Amino acid sequence: MSQRPISDQWVAIPADDDLRRTFAETDLDESAWEPIDVPGHWRSNPAFADHDGPVLHRTRFSQEAGPPDRRWWVRFDGLFYQGDIWLDGAYLGDTEGYFLPHTFEVTDQVRDRSEHVLAVEAACAPQTDRANKRNITGVFQHWDAIDPAWNPGGIWRPVHLEHTGPVRIARLTTRCVEADDERAVLAFVAELDAAEGVDAHVRTTVGSIDHGLDHTLATGANTVEWSVTVDRPRLWWPHALGDASLENVVVEVRLRDAAGSSVSDSRRFRTGLRHIEMKKWTMSVNGERLFLKGTNMGPTRMALAEATAAECRQDIDLAKDAGLDLVRIHGHVARPETYDAADEAGMLVWQDFPLQWGYARSIKKEAIRQSSGMVSMLGHHPSIAVWCAHNEPMRLDLDADAFADPRKTAQMGVKALASMQLPTWNKSVLDRAVKRSIDRTDGTRPTIAHSGVMPHLPRLQGTDSHLYFGWYFGNERDFPAFARAVPSQVRFPTEFGAQSIPDSDDFVDPSAWPDLDWERLTTTHNLQQSILDKFVPRDGHTYESWKRATQEYQATVIRHHVETLRRLKYRPTGGFAQFSFADSHPAITWSVLDHRRMPKLAYDALAAACRPVIVVADRLPATVDPGDALALDVHVVSDRRVDLSGRIDARLDWSGGGHRWSFEGHVPADECVRVGTVQFEVPYAPGDLTLTLSGRVGDHDVTNDDATTITSNSTS
Repeated sequence: MSQRPISDQWVAIPADDDLRRTFAETDLDESAWEPIDVPGHWRSNPAFADHDGPVLHRTRFSQEAGPPDRRWWVRFDGLFYQGDIWLDGAYLGDTEGYFLPHTFEVTDQVRDRSEHVLAVEAACAPQTDRANKRNITGVFQHWDAIDPAWNPGGIWRPVHLEHTGPVRIARLTTRCVEADDERAVLAFVAELDAAEGVDAHVRTTVGSIDHGLDHTLATGANTVEWSVTVDRPRLWWPHALGDASLENVVVEVRLRDAAGSSVSDSRRFRTGLRHIEMKKWTMSVNGERLFLKGTNMGPTRMALAEATAAECRQDIDLAKDAGLDLVRIHGHVARPETYDAADEAGMLVWQDFPLQWGYARSIKKEAIRQSSGMVSMLGHHPSIAVWCAHNEPMRLDLDADAFADPRKTAQMGVKALASMQLPTWNKSVLDRAVKRSIDRTDGTRPTIAHSGVMPHLPRLQGTDSHLYFGWYFGNERDFPAFARAVPSQVRFPTEFGAQSIPDSDDFVDPSAWPDLDWERLTTTHNLQQSILDKFVPRDGHTYESWKRATQEYQATVIRHHVETLRRLKYRPTGGFAQFSFADSHPAITWSVLDHRRMPKLAYDALAAACRPVIVVADRLPATVDPGDALALDVHVVSDRRVDLSGRIDARLDWSGGGHRWSFEGHVPADECVRVGTVQFEVPYAPGDLTLTLSGRVGDHDVTNDDATTITSNSTS
């Protein structure tokens, strides 16, 4: 396959009924149309900044037909969300699905003339009934971490003109079905589009391995399956376990003619050889168990077309620098550069299909088609370890003031709980259909039907958990007791956290403190004001002290949730993914990095809690009284793959006194062990009481600290 980008000289105009009838004509006068960027989103153009579409696009380009056996194609790599396509006044067809490529044969048009007009009507209808959405756009059209007024419509990825020989590789799915030290097996499924019946040779190279197979193709679509075995393979490993070795793969369709053998079409990509398993929410890669420390990643930018390859790679690198093993691509399909960066970095990926909250019954067939296409498009990436069909399949229509009115909040909570417990079309029909579609197309990775569904009758089976202690419910200190009471709900939490004010805060207008534009911050920038006020009251603060207090609170929530989950390593917790990693636009959200990738205090807290070896003690109560008897267990958690020995010193300090303990012991590989207990009676010394842990385990220096307040109550 050879390709060239179609002209970047695109123009656009809002659609109306009259223009729809004529805009594809080749001799149309387009001099009054606005220039527009392709790739791009129409909202990024000032002329369409408030437009919800449809928007008509046109461009002109030149192309000669070339040899008589050459076939020509127009390929759209991504169009938000639906499109109707014309070339030289002839209708080619329609598209649906923002992340899928769409290809149309244009051989006849290219043979007929050398000057061409490509015309596109792009539509991305606002989802006015957000409990019954019809666009499969995930977080881009319904999320509490993106501007709800945003419309992502547009031709957001490149448009290409391609040519092939008589046979085109229309679709190619690649999966690693087996991998160990002795051998690895890559399975391929291709749809080959033949202009006429022909004998073809499919040649595959994987690294230095060559594989060939002859096929007789009929006119039209042909499904061909084969596998390639690699002996003594270089395995791909997550970065915590080894090297992320990648292999170059080339698939060619060759045809024989009088001159010999010629390549009709080809595909080139990289993949990794590895085997994934998940049992009881504990993942193994190539037979090695791995506790997953993860995060949720939203879109790199709200205007996804404007995200660069460097920005995609930076997010993966920042996650790796924080000690994370897993990124959940939350409620969307990301740019291809994100997956390439994850492959190279040895970062595992939990990939959501872009279903977020409630959808109409009419989308089922389209969801099945698009989910299969997602797996075909991304399945060769070794980093992808988990598929998820639907995030929170509750029919929620969250708006800016959903959490401002306690009655609305309570009603929403009851509705969400009922939809988890009772059969619903989204959870019981749609999600199962999408899961079956993914499993049919892949089958080598675990697939989760839906995320964030609590245990429900009759078998009390749930999924991964969304546990917002210290935000939507309860107190952040309630989490350890909850984990002890309901261990099934901490097998794999994939959302927890709290909002905070970012340092990149010019959009907040700090000079207006305390009279900030709270309505704008809530409506456009995602602030959940009433909840933040509950945990971090504004009274008595300057703006800067309030901002820091919000960041300190967020860091506290994340630190102690992660430390609790790591102490439950494999008993029963297999990992976690905090919410969330980085903002897609100027916002006040749960992210630990803002939209300019400036770290909040929570980023450092997350990184500290995710170090390979940590020491942590039971948490001190919020306050203590003189005479209270406390016993705090001290644990060491190690993700290292070797046994370690070490010494931990514990120091308890209060006004006018203190006490010391030392513990020595053995820490098995990839385990959590109790190394000792700090036992003491609280003295009568009103003021601060601090517990400091420090020591060395193997070659790791470890520290941790906690503090509380001794009341002035006397027990004497």
